Amino acid sequence: MARFDRYLLSQLVALFGFFSLVLVLVYWINRAVGLFDDLISDGQSALVFLEFSLLALPNVIRLVLPLSAFAATIYVVNRLSQESELVVMQATGFSAFRLARPVIWFGLIVALMMIVLMNLLVPASRATLSARSAEISQNATARFLRDGEFLHPADGVTLYIREVTETGELRDLLLVDDRDPARSTAYTARRALLVRTDTTPKLLMIDGSAQTLTREGRRLELTRFDDVTYDLGAFMTGSGPKRRVLEELPTMTLLAPTAEVLEETRSTRAAALYEGHSRIGQPFLGFASSLIGFAALLLGSFSRFGLWWQILFAVLLLIVVQTINVAASGVGVTDEQLWPLAYAAPVTGFAIGILLLWIGQRPRRLRRALNGIFAS
Repeated sequence: MARFDRYLLSQLVALFGFFSLVLVLVYWINRAVGLFDDLISDGQSALVFLEFSLLALPNVIRLVLPLSAFAATIYVVNRLSQESELVVMQATGFSAFRLARPVIWFGLIVALMMIVLMNLLVPASRATLSARSAEISQNATARFLRDGEFLHPADGVTLYIREVTETGELRDLLLVDDRDPARSTAYTARRALLVRTDTTPKLLMIDGSAQTLTREGRRLELTRFDDVTYDLGAFMTGSGPKRRVLEELPTMTLLAPTAEVLEETRSTRAAALYEGHSRIGQPFLGFASSLIGFAALLLGSFSRFGLWWQILFAVLLLIVVQTINVAASGVGVTDEQLWPLAYAAPVTGFAIGILLLWIGQRPRRLRRALNGIFAS
């Protein structure tokens, strides 16, 4: 690699790391605030909050990498232009395509990082996060089984436990279920155990009674029992095994979805195909955004006031590419024959970048017209 290529590539990578760190922190703090409130209020420890935050990071990084690549390219090229370094390189005979070579290497690095994220780290982290969420949602002891307090795990449900032993046995339990408008039932038991099943956790009450009050007629029924099982899943949100979603599945599974996978995820074949192909096409959005930023700033002549018109033009082009990406994602999931739309935005961005590089060095008349527009 030539010295100029190494110099420009090092500048791009350094600024890319800086912008990525800043944007990741902004996104992460924004999401961590809500996550902290949900977990801590649910009786979880700070370690669980840290674990969930780390599992959410790969998806956050995936979102910010294209923006970081674009911002780094714009900043570096603008600075090199103000310091006349690009002017010197162009005066030595470097064409726009030759100047873009380190940017292409930089775009490929960003694309490779996003490929690893979207096809390996993000699906794995989302699957782990979903499994941990289901596990915590079934942890009834951590959520509301605390001794010596009257607790209300749901509207119309009151729970009191005199003591929770070290072995997990519940002693002297009172459970009042007042959710049914027609009747109210109060369970009392000397002992109780929390039993985990494949569906929902259940409360096994031993040596107790159930008093049911029928509101109409004010009739009281008393039933004594040696043991009875109460389903806690009735007022535990998110209990039971969760179905997987498309974002948690491996890419190869999405590219050839089976009927069992579609039934489990409750999705269509078109959605699965589009998700699989988007994991291949979307990483090149970072490549396209950096190429657009570089090529747009090469248009126009040198100005001591900077390249603000070119920067605005590059931002507008990036918005156009992102609009195409959003529109394609909405249409591509409606028909399984439309999965090529997953590549529409990256291909469009790459084509725009190549066209701008060609305009920057070939058609003199068109370039003079653009110089007149962008000149300050």
